[in-house]
Amino acid sequence: MKMYILYNLSILYKLYIFRYNGVMHTVSATYAKQNFAAILDSAQREPVMIRRHERDVAVVLSTEEFERLRQNRWAEFHRLSAIAAEQAKANGLTEEALAEILAD
Repeated sequence: MKMYILYNLSILYKLYIFRYNGVMHTVSATYAKQNFAAILDSAQREPVMIRRHERDVAVVLSTEEFERLRQNRWAEFHRLSAIAAEQAKANGLTEEALAEILAD
């Protein structure tokens, strides 16, 4: 169950990446360090991926985009929680049975 929720939350990340047509502006860590103001300006338009030694290490994005992602994450969590509750109820899980499981 926990893995199902984590898997579905990772889908949000994938959808976020594909929102930008699968291509995100990418710069090296050295470039980001030397041109930090330019990176901040770019991040207001689209997320900027920072790479170090051929690995993605960070993404810089606007505060508005971060807030949108955070709100979507909680909305998705609540949606998945409701699905899990429905499945548990359909499988006969009651409040008493849950309390017994959690007591162990």
